[in-house]
Amino acid sequence: MAYREEEKRLLKFVVASAAFLFVGTVHGVLQVMRPVRAYLDSIGSPYGGPGHMIDPLAHAHINVVGGVVLLLMGLSYYLIPRISKQKLFSYKLVEHSFWWTSLGLIGFYSTLLIFGFWEGELLLAGETERMAEVHHYYGRTISIVATIMGIGFWVYFANVFTTYYKVRTR
Repeated sequence: MAYREEEKRLLKFVVASAAFLFVGTVHGVLQVMRPVRAYLDSIGSPYGGPGHMIDPLAHAHINVVGGVVLLLMGLSYYLIPRISKQKLFSYKLVEHSFWWTSLGLIGFYSTLLIFGFWEGELLLAGETERMAEVHHYYGRTISIVATIMGIGFWVYFANVFTTYYKVRTR
């Protein structure tokens, strides 16, 4: 069975979803191991302090955005043309939604882990002044990567809703 060129592009959504879900499940297994759980609890997981960046924020985002949302994006990009009997508004936007969302998620997850561990170590060392200093950079960094991820979402929404509008007006 020969696949259309558009369908081949969607395979990356499924593969990335599986990869992010794999990372998320490994993360989940690690965070319940006794020494890791004790460390995370000592730095404020899951309710406050730097630990909450690692558990639940990083863990939830890699699983939900990476594992579920990317899969749903790819699935909807696959199904919409079949249900509507119309091509998507833009296959370039399909690419953009994948890359902006994926790269933003990688940055978001990495930022949460890096700052969670960094601030956690400062907390355990009693260096709360330095924690505040470091956290100042966290806000800027997380804003940038969250915006990148958000652009991927908004490009996806624009593509889906424009396609729907195009179908409805025919």
